[in-house]
Amino acid sequence: MDELFKKPAEERRVLDRSFLGRGWSFPPTFRLQTRTVDMVAEDEDIHQSLYLLVATIPNERLMNPSYGCDLNSLVFERISQSLRQEIISMVAMAILRFEPRVDVNEIDVRVSSEDYGTLLILVDYTVRTTNSRSNMVFPFYLKEGTNLSNR
Repeated sequence: MDELFKKPAEERRVLDRSFLGRGWSFPPTFRLQTRTVDMVAEDEDIHQSLYLLVATIPNERLMNPSYGCDLNSLVFERISQSLRQEIISMVAMAILRFEPRVDVNEIDVRVSSEDYGTLLILVDYTVRTTNSRSNMVFPFYLKEGTNLSNR
């Protein structure tokens, strides 16, 4: 640890990114041999946290019932510009409320060219403390569980 403080301040910031957080990987993976759980840290922790936030249904977490994004209420809606704007608003509010480590630059919703009924939610964000940009794509299935064909 002493070696870290002997380096210039700028170099220390590059090396020590532990302040970004550390948590269980998703999906949780347990190692029988070491009796541990796989962990993720830093930028990957933030990325997985955002994915879980968008994928979580409100009231799904007992100790934090307001956590999540209520995209499931839109599952059978028709794809329209107003639906896209509603999804953008829901995702932006959830991130603003529950993920203080990032600033959202842009959220876009696109229809998948491969699967009709699948919307791709693209989130472009900046990690506040490091000013590094990243993005996430969340697939949202409007007609999940149905037998869709392109005919």
